[in-house]
Amino acid sequence: MTSTSSQNPATPRTSRRILGISLVIIAALIAAFFVFASLYTEFLWFDQLGFANVLTTQWFATAIMFVVGFLGMAVPLFVVIQLAYRLRPVYVRLSSQLDRYQEVIEPLRRLAMWGMPIFFGLFAGFAAAGQWKTVWLWANGVTTKSLDPQFGLDTGFYMFAMPFYTILLAYISAVLLLSLLVTALVSYLYGSVRVGQGELRISKPARIQLAVIAGLYLLVQAASLWLDRYKTLVAPEDRITGAAYTGVNATIPGLAIVAVIAAVVAVLFFVTAVIGRWRFPLAGTALLVIASLVVGVGYPWVVTTFQVKPNQNAYQAEYYQRNIDGTKDAYGISGVEVTSFTAETDAEAGQLREDADTTASIRIIDPKIVDDVIRQQDQARDYYQFPQSLDVDRYQIDGVSQDTVVAVRDLDMKNLGDSDSWNNRVAVYTHGYGLLAMAGNQRTASGEPVFIERGMPTSGALTDSEKYEPRIYFGENSPEYSIVGAPKGTDPVEIDYPRGSEGDSNTTTTFDGNGGPAIGNTFTKLLYALKFQSEQILFSNLVNEESQILYDRDPKTRVQKVAPYLELDSDPYPSVVDGRIVWIVDGYTTSATYPYSTSVSLSKSITDSSMPSPSIAIDEINYIRNSVKATVDAYDGSVTLYAWDDTDPVLQTWQKVYPSTLKPISEMSGDLMSHVRYPTDLFKVQRSILGIYHIDDAGSFAQLDNRWQTPKDPRSKELLQPPYYLSMKMPGQDAPRFSMFSTFIPASSGTSSTRDVLMGYLAVDADAGSEDGVKSEGYGTLRLLEINDDTTVPGPGQVQNTFDSDPVVAEKLNVLTIGKSEVAYGNLLTLPVGGGLLYVQPVYVQSADNTQVPKLRKVLVAFGGNVAFEDTLTAALDALFGGSAGATGGDDEVEPTTPPEEGGTPEEGGTTPPATDAQAEALAAAGQALADREAALKEGDLTKFAEADKRLTEAVNKLLELEG
Repeated sequence: MTSTSSQNPATPRTSRRILGISLVIIAALIAAFFVFASLYTEFLWFDQLGFANVLTTQWFATAIMFVVGFLGMAVPLFVVIQLAYRLRPVYVRLSSQLDRYQEVIEPLRRLAMWGMPIFFGLFAGFAAAGQWKTVWLWANGVTTKSLDPQFGLDTGFYMFAMPFYTILLAYISAVLLLSLLVTALVSYLYGSVRVGQGELRISKPARIQLAVIAGLYLLVQAASLWLDRYKTLVAPEDRITGAAYTGVNATIPGLAIVAVIAAVVAVLFFVTAVIGRWRFPLAGTALLVIASLVVGVGYPWVVTTFQVKPNQNAYQAEYYQRNIDGTKDAYGISGVEVTSFTAETDAEAGQLREDADTTASIRIIDPKIVDDVIRQQDQARDYYQFPQSLDVDRYQIDGVSQDTVVAVRDLDMKNLGDSDSWNNRVAVYTHGYGLLAMAGNQRTASGEPVFIERGMPTSGALTDSEKYEPRIYFGENSPEYSIVGAPKGTDPVEIDYPRGSEGDSNTTTTFDGNGGPAIGNTFTKLLYALKFQSEQILFSNLVNEESQILYDRDPKTRVQKVAPYLELDSDPYPSVVDGRIVWIVDGYTTSATYPYSTSVSLSKSITDSSMPSPSIAIDEINYIRNSVKATVDAYDGSVTLYAWDDTDPVLQTWQKVYPSTLKPISEMSGDLMSHVRYPTDLFKVQRSILGIYHIDDAGSFAQLDNRWQTPKDPRSKELLQPPYYLSMKMPGQDAPRFSMFSTFIPASSGTSSTRDVLMGYLAVDADAGSEDGVKSEGYGTLRLLEINDDTTVPGPGQVQNTFDSDPVVAEKLNVLTIGKSEVAYGNLLTLPVGGGLLYVQPVYVQSADNTQVPKLRKVLVAFGGNVAFEDTLTAALDALFGGSAGATGGDDEVEPTTPPEEGGTPEEGGTTPPATDAQAEALAAAGQALADREAALKEGDLTKFAEADKRLTEAVNKLLELEG
């Protein structure tokens, strides 16, 4: 009875302990299963795409680096703690304060001895894991066969090895510094180091341990200082990146001197470990600090102040030239073909005869405006959408290359309305449908685009093949995930397009490709139910043994995951290639450590009115190559990577890290080659660099007398004008080529407004050809026209101001905006034709209220100081060049509905009949009334404003009455 009663109090405590441990184990198992679900579903995604080795390489490298980082920190800390404790003096008399410290610490000593190394080891492990790419690049780095001009080292050292040595030395320094601090702490707590009565006493074991660790630390600092000599070639100095006169003649020698002193002081610490004299290493440390200040700071300041600044241009010339050459090599602009261009400014009849091919290809359809047109005419249902800005491509139509504006009809899941249920979102509304294509240089009589591909089901010149696949399961706006696939014979449930046969409201389909991981069994259903936090995946009868789950469907996301070393272009674009819609994505390899190359902000360089807020993973770079072209099949999501620039050393290194993930360019079909283009973001970076580095000699660079900048978009004053794709013929070329261009104006000094006159015109051959696996000879050639100072060519902003202020143009615009209409200006294009530079800008008219469907009504053109504003490009060119330009636009056969005097009857072609005298009189009255109303508004005269507004209303009503 007594025994039983004595055990009862322990039973509840034991039960609670068992329950607590059980709950912890269960919680740990649940957390582990969630982690497993995340990792395994990620593996299934990569494995289905055929890129499992990419993921396993990352996992393996991360795990190895974590272990190395953990052990590299934990083991040394554990060893120094054990040594400091075990070699403590046993019979030393401690102060009462230390006795109290030991009483507090002793119960936790064992925990601290193990816990401290583990704690810091975990931090070091996670930090090291995050640096695995740097380590793997070093281990797999290749030579570039290009030497730096200062040390004569291969530039691959700076791109692959130097970053690794930097983090390695920083890591070892952290380990040694923590070891030194921990050793000092333990030695003090246990009496090996004693402070009292004005003296410091250190036991022999503690002295050896402290001196050796301090010596090792200084050796590492010596190595770090030696490495800093090479870092000067990628650090800013004066106006350049790289060592200039002071760096070469003061900083680099100074770092070498300080590194040698640090090594000598390290040896003195090792000597102290043997002989026990602290005087020499402490004196050496003081000398090291003084030398660092004198040689590392003072001497460079003296050289800069008394030698360089008084003779800056002469002293820095050699190093400016190094920076010019290094920057051009790093950004691929060393081969720019520069031509001095004396621009004609007088317009004469027949002047464009030799440029007829270019004028016929001028794109008057603006990708940023016509999205409203196709949204109204071809969206079909609210659950479809088109992008805000369309893409530019080119196709062979009847044997002739045709610039096109293209877009895919994607899903818009926000507009499902009452149909918004899990079943519909996941299994019914699964894909977009079809690619629309419009001729870039043509318009209808009513001002709408001329379609060469459209409709549901789709039809046109691009999809006459039986193997054409119009469905968009993988697009820029695809749903988060869809579950597709079903056994043969099962009724399809996926809406294909909203028009069925035999009275059905929709045509349905079933996905039959290999687009995502299979989820036919209960285990994978459970994993994906956890991943997407959706229990319906586990219990829905829509998920069957043939089901696949499609996710991570954005083309950029898919390419980024399988090629994580790439920086991707911000503008993937769709093309019909070999009967399939594919997304073409440009990938860049970059570096920030190319010697003597100026750094740029990638996000700042590519920001303009077409891309106002880019998302960039790696921002500061000083080297870039378009090394990879990737395609993503819009139907099954398959990703193919092509080594576009196999000479790029960064790509060669990553190919060693991720073997067998890239295909050679020889496997690209001719059809795919015909749609590959020079990438937008690379061109933007190059034009940003060329604003300064279009010069070749150090003298011009030093004088800052010829710096350029990209002009602001005339219709978006805060953002730069974007480059444009266009088929055109540059001076010296035999035939038009699909190209991209941009312009330059003088750089702003910061103290005055920028002169808006053209200084340069940059174009790049963007056409890769159409031969299987072979780039065209001219692809990627940058051509720069330097505008001769003898002629003044107005810049885009000045031309736009001329358009806006020209009285004839203003009068015609007033007529266009009568009633509830407003004008939308298209892209302002600049073309080198007729011996000068021609500006072309389409003008659209749309309703100011309700549904907006912009119609192309007029075209503005300018050449020199001359301006024309007509209904078609052909008419505008003829008006501009003395009645006959000698060339036509792509709209030369169009008879527009505006102005009235050039039409026929609607039945004879959709144009209006000639204006009667009464109509002309009413139009004139409306124009005058509108002008009077605006003048009254500016003067603040409400009486005159009301009177003019009344006259305007009467004139508009009169026009409506006359038109019936």
